[in-house]
Parts: sequence; structure tokens; C-alpha cells
Amino acid sequence: MANDLPAWFERLSKSQPLDVTSLLRLIALSKEHLANQPTLLDLPAPITICGDIHGQFSDLLTLMTLDIGQRILFLGDFVDRGSHSVETISFLLVRMKYNGDTRVYKAFMDVFDYLPLGTPSVQHDRILTHVPGALVNNQLLAIHGGLSPAIHYLDQIRMINRVMEIPSDGAFADLVWSDPEPKTNGFHLSPRGAGYMFGGDIVEKFLHLNDLQHISRAHQLCMEGYQVLFRDTLSTIWSAPNYCYRYVQCSMLS
Repeated sequence: MANDLPAWFERLSKSQPLDVTSLLRLIALSKEHLANQPTLLDLPAPITICGDIHGQFSDLLTLMTLDIGQRILFLGDFVDRGSHSVETISFLLVRMKYNGDTRVYKAFMDVFDYLPLGTPSVQHDRILTHVPGALVNNQLLAIHGGLSPAIHYLDQIRMINRVMEIPSDGAFADLVWSDPEPKTNGFHLSPRGAGYMFGGDIVEKFLHLNDLQHISRAHQLCMEGYQVLFRDTLSTIWSAPNYCYRYVQCSMLS
């Protein structure tokens, strides 16, 4: 795979799609690589954290041209809503473009079971792909959704078997679907139908138990591009500008 990356990168940088054989091979190799990654990544600072992309491929390309450093952590929701979802996830698996072959589509659906929460960390031309969470500098927890009443310690996240379709309930589902709620304490069932709403007391307790300072997450639309809650202990990051034709700003966290 590493030997093919330079040629693939050059071709895709010119907006020239890969052939189907190369695309399917890249997906297979990516799954193999992902299966060997830990469930909770340990990443050093400095790093740039990005929120939802939602298939906005041109905005993703713009983001990659900015001077944001060499390492980028994406928190998930790579696809849907936007008109170039397959191009977006392909780009994150070494800047590929989808050309309509049904075998490629089915292969992407399968690889999503290995990429449930959407946190690939990109360094140069090497992709360290998505796992349920990332621990940055042993101070900041980066996850897609939120906390779970079944998860008290980071080691419990490390023990999750993530190579499956995201379940409808349980700790894995909660990490994907849960949202903070500034007007409540404790956990309450989420109106999304999966996950929980959780208050600042839950965040404070989790940070204390794990000797952390902050939680960064995505999963929620923020009109200003970001939202900071609970006395600067939790932030939501949104990286899809003008989402669904609305005036929405975007942000990244460095």
C-alpha cells in the first residue's frame, strides 16, 4: 500500500479517479490497517481537530490547504447530507474518487464497520484511521458523540470491540450518539433515539476520574462553528460550512 500511495496521491490531486481495481485494493488494505489500530488512539500535541464534514468534499480540500500543521484528527460524520460523500471518505483513505461501480459502494459500506466514529489522524501521506476515540497528550479526550453511563474510565473505551456495525444501544452507541445538555444534570435518554443527553456534572466527574482537562467532540450543528460548555471543559467542533445551504460557520481546534 505504501508503495502505491505517491502515485495515488498525485493522480487524485489532479482530480483523476483511481481505477476500480486500485480503489477496491485500497479499501481492503485500509480495513487490514484499521483492524490493527487500538480502540483509543494516543496522540501527541500539537494536533488540529476537525468536526463533521458531511460529504462537503470541496470544503475538505480547502481545509487541507490551510496552514494547520501536519497532523489532523477528524471526529467523524464524514458522509451524508453533502453531495460528495464517497469522494470525501475516499480522500481520507488516500484521496480517492468514486466512479460509480457498485462493488466499490458495497466495499465502502463494509469498511464503515471498521470506521464507526470517524477519527482518522492524518500525518503526511500516512493515514492513521478511525477508532472510537483519541487521547491527545493525556489531557484531552476526542470522541465523536459524547459520554456514556456505562463508561467511567478510559480503559473501558480501550476494551470496546469496534469492528462491527454500530449497535442501537450500549456504551459503543453512546460514544457515537450522545450529546451534552447545559440545562440538565446526570444522564437522560436522547431524543435522537440512541445515546443520552448528559450534563456538566457528568463531564466534571469523568475528567476527574481520568485526570483529563477537556473533552472535544463533534456530532452537533453549531451555527458559529463551535460551542464551548461547562466552564470550558467540553467543546463541540463543526467543520462543514454553509451546511445544507444554511449560513453556518465552521471551525477547527488546534
